[in-house]
Amino acid sequence: MKFRPLHDRVVVRRIDEDEKTAGGIIIPDTAKEKPQEGEVLAVGPGARGESGELVALDVKAGDRVLFGKWSGTEVKIDGEDLIIMKESDILGVLEATKAKKKETA
Repeated sequence: MKFRPLHDRVVVRRIDEDEKTAGGIIIPDTAKEKPQEGEVLAVGPGARGESGELVALDVKAGDRVLFGKWSGTEVKIDGEDLIIMKESDILGVLEATKAKKKETA
């Protein structure tokens, strides 16, 4: 991708949810909501603080994030549907956790 966001903006690709429910019911495209989870592809250098210094962003490329339902602006870059949003539109970063195995006695 040859796009560099400015200031405190972030480029996010939506991560599609499963097409089936846990019970095995297939959800048609017309009934699906847009996913609110995505992967950060690119980040800007940061915003300027009141004193003029650059404040770096907390997210980085590769992070999985949650964002609001109506956050950002949808754009098409290199044929791919992406979202450009401010870092403040991101609700949080999903941390990768490993499932803990129960020890048998």
